[in-house]
Amino acid sequence: MTKNSFPKDFLWGGALAANQVEGAYLEDGKGLTTVDLMPTGKKRWDIAIGNVESFKPLEGEFYPSHVAIDFYHRYKEDIALFAEMGFKALRVSISWARIFPNGDDQEPNEAGLKFYDDLFDELLKHGIEPVVTIAHFDVPIHLVETYGSWRNRKLVELFETYSKTIFTRYKDKVKYWMTFNEINMLLHLPFVGAGLVFKEGDNKLQIQYQAAHHQLVASALAVKACHEIIPDAKIGCMLAAGMTYPYTCNPDDVYKAMEKDRESFFFIDVQSRGEYPGYAKRFFKDNGLTIEMEPGDEVLLKNGTVDYIGFSYYGSRATSTDPEILKQISSGNVFASVENPYLEKSEWGWPIDAKGFRITANQLYDRYQKPLFVVENGLGAADEVTADGEILDDYRIEYLRKHIAAMGEAIKDGVEIIGYTSWGPIDIVSASTGEMKKRYGYIYVDRDNEGNGTLNRMKKKSFNWYKKVIESNGENL
Repeated sequence: MTKNSFPKDFLWGGALAANQVEGAYLEDGKGLTTVDLMPTGKKRWDIAIGNVESFKPLEGEFYPSHVAIDFYHRYKEDIALFAEMGFKALRVSISWARIFPNGDDQEPNEAGLKFYDDLFDELLKHGIEPVVTIAHFDVPIHLVETYGSWRNRKLVELFETYSKTIFTRYKDKVKYWMTFNEINMLLHLPFVGAGLVFKEGDNKLQIQYQAAHHQLVASALAVKACHEIIPDAKIGCMLAAGMTYPYTCNPDDVYKAMEKDRESFFFIDVQSRGEYPGYAKRFFKDNGLTIEMEPGDEVLLKNGTVDYIGFSYYGSRATSTDPEILKQISSGNVFASVENPYLEKSEWGWPIDAKGFRITANQLYDRYQKPLFVVENGLGAADEVTADGEILDDYRIEYLRKHIAAMGEAIKDGVEIIGYTSWGPIDIVSASTGEMKKRYGYIYVDRDNEGNGTLNRMKKKSFNWYKKVIESNGENL
């Protein structure tokens, strides 16, 4: 251990998602995915929650994922920049529709498989460990249209085939895997999280929790397959984390905050402990929900528990039972939250809470006693290029400095953390809004919300700052 608490083999790096960076949305045989139907503007949110009017891109709409930042053609240039910062790891995702364009094809698409071979080879050439998410907010559209996506048990079998295909292909290159990105997002953005589309009269809660069961079984099968095919690999789950504070010490507020946390913990409880918790069973009963299980599902869940807990942390949340306080709900984030008067907010209304990061890490480790991996954390901001061509993102450095320091404190508290891959080390398309203006990177990409720009890359001030953080293993903040 260093005096600043980070283990000597700590995995410093960054995190990306295929659908937010690759572009080339129909190139080399790739099929359409859910995110390819999500334009910028007002329609995006409506589609994200499951109100989808078409299974094809519409005329007159701008779809940022179709080009994104063209990582598909520029990954070597970008990886060279990550290597210059000293990255030990890069979290990426594989696009299911690059491997199986329709999701249920009999044979995988060789061109798609080769792309990820080349990508992983390039990372390994630079000494960067690939950390790979199997499903990160993109379901092949054919599966949505034909089967109803994750509401249908058929997707369990198809996901298992997809998982086994990529484990077998990349077993010598990838040692860190994750099953579903932010699996709890299924409850907040059902189309984004699980490709769910709703019709008039649907019991949305029933569909969401049935889809959740299918994803949890699929996750367990993927864990089992990973352990069999790559015995020395580690495979984890991934939670959109951030603890919920009670607005007051009124026991009703405290209980509601616990319920809000459990809404997210439910998924990780099953993936980490291998069974449905009692509070979830009561929730299903109280809400008239019946989860259809097949014989053997409970055994599968028990035997398919994850090796580590991956999580994203951007800020904490707060809740209240007081109707007057609830009028202050912030719309800035996917997670509806009462505004916390003790915290500053980002330009997009997200609370900034470094102490909450330490609390959340402790909370997760106390609950699961498994290694944690911080696979997303960062600040979305509108960066400006100065007349001298500089990007002085001191506000990002300040956010990251405080959060990395808090993570160091959590490690001193006894929390085991494998690594830290900050979100969007190069500017990417925002998952929630589809904007390019909401930038997270150490590297600026010349592209705007309407798709204009050269796509040229430029280092921001934070580039050299993060380089020094990695060089010093977290001692020089």
